[in-house]
Amino acid sequence: MIRGERVTLRPIDADEDAERCFGWVNDLDVTRFLGFEGPLTRHKEHEILARERDPEQDIILAVLTEDGTHIGNCGLHRINLASRKAELGIMLGDKRYWGQGYGTDVVKTLCAFGFVRMNLQRIQLGVFSHNPRAQRCYEKCGFQVEGRFRRSIYKAGEYRDEIRMAILREEFMALFPERVPEGMSET
Repeated sequence: MIRGERVTLRPIDADEDAERCFGWVNDLDVTRFLGFEGPLTRHKEHEILARERDPEQDIILAVLTEDGTHIGNCGLHRINLASRKAELGIMLGDKRYWGQGYGTDVVKTLCAFGFVRMNLQRIQLGVFSHNPRAQRCYEKCGFQVEGRFRRSIYKAGEYRDEIRMAILREEFMALFPERVPEGMSET
């Protein structure tokens, strides 16, 4: 379990979490900002969640509120231990929790885990240009825009730009010292 200020992150349990995730990945409001096309069957969603993953390359976690409600998933993907970097992904599937600061806490908590526990130097992500709410969240968490990939994603009948953002370990530690254990080196 990884604890944030408002959320707890725990490993995905395919048997326990698949039905909720199935609903989320088949909700157009949720998936319009994700990089895959639905719909998915219950069987396929369970298969995706149950798949064996190499924790040195891909970590997927359930997002829980203080009362234990599962509201989404997040992860560090395409982990490269040689370069000490990873790709951050987040999906808050339960729309009742949108716009309340949960996403910001998830991103900060996942970054703290990546930088402190995994000794990463860089965490990066891609966000659709038509998702300003996510862009603001990432900026609040210290991510900086590094580039724009024009018309790089075809989604819902339209080409979309992808904005590439990243944060470095020392930037995160300077911005959010409360998320770093005392005495932790910045190297």
